[in-house]
Amino acid sequence: MTSPSTAIAGRRTKAASRLLAAAGLATALAGCYQTPVAQVDYPTDYRQRHPISLREGSRTVEVFVGHNRGGLAPAQRADVLAFAQTWRRDSMSGVVIDVPHDRTIDRAASDSLREVQSILAASGVPPSALYVRKYQPLPSAVASIRLTYSKLVAEAGPCGQWPADLGPSLDGKDFENRPYWNLGCATQRNLAAMVDNPADLVQPRGETPPYQERRSVAMDKYRQGANPSGTYVGYDTAKISDIGK
Repeated sequence: MTSPSTAIAGRRTKAASRLLAAAGLATALAGCYQTPVAQVDYPTDYRQRHPISLREGSRTVEVFVGHNRGGLAPAQRADVLAFAQTWRRDSMSGVVIDVPHDRTIDRAASDSLREVQSILAASGVPPSALYVRKYQPLPSAVASIRLTYSKLVAEAGPCGQWPADLGPSLDGKDFENRPYWNLGCATQRNLAAMVDNPADLVQPRGETPPYQERRSVAMDKYRQGANPSGTYVGYDTAKISDIGK
């Protein structure tokens, strides 16, 4: 016959075993549960998520130089002329001219450089804005005269970042119907690449003076009580074709 003390000790042992088993099960289940990572709220406006920023970039034109020919080809003259015209419009520095230095092409490079400088001078680029320096071309590379100046560049991005889940997640923010982070990034990046003058994204350009002659005519008609608008005759009488007649 079992004594009372022995029965109590057995019940305590069984209770302790149950507690240990429950603790082990809870530990195992806790290993399967992942704590949700808190995600920082971001603005809903794509212009605030992907702002267009301005930085200093560069524009470069290369004029390739041959071993047995000096001077520029017609297409190269057009490239240098276009470079000079854009320099007058959007440059932020002078023009750096890198000239290849090698005994096999020194004569041709010198002739091409003189023609480049003459085109730049004729296009309004002052000689004080030119800085000529020499470099050693690689043996296997085609030598070229490089023209470079600094300019204002607009950029946005980088795109393709996904800091938050698009589908159902543990934090439940996907049910708020907010735009995802990457939405609008490609549009901002394309706009930054297409804008002609990046400064237009920051401030408007100065207005040009009005056409004084036309304004005087309109004001005289207004004082006389006549219609101040212009009269256009014959703009709708043009004949396109006689087909079908």
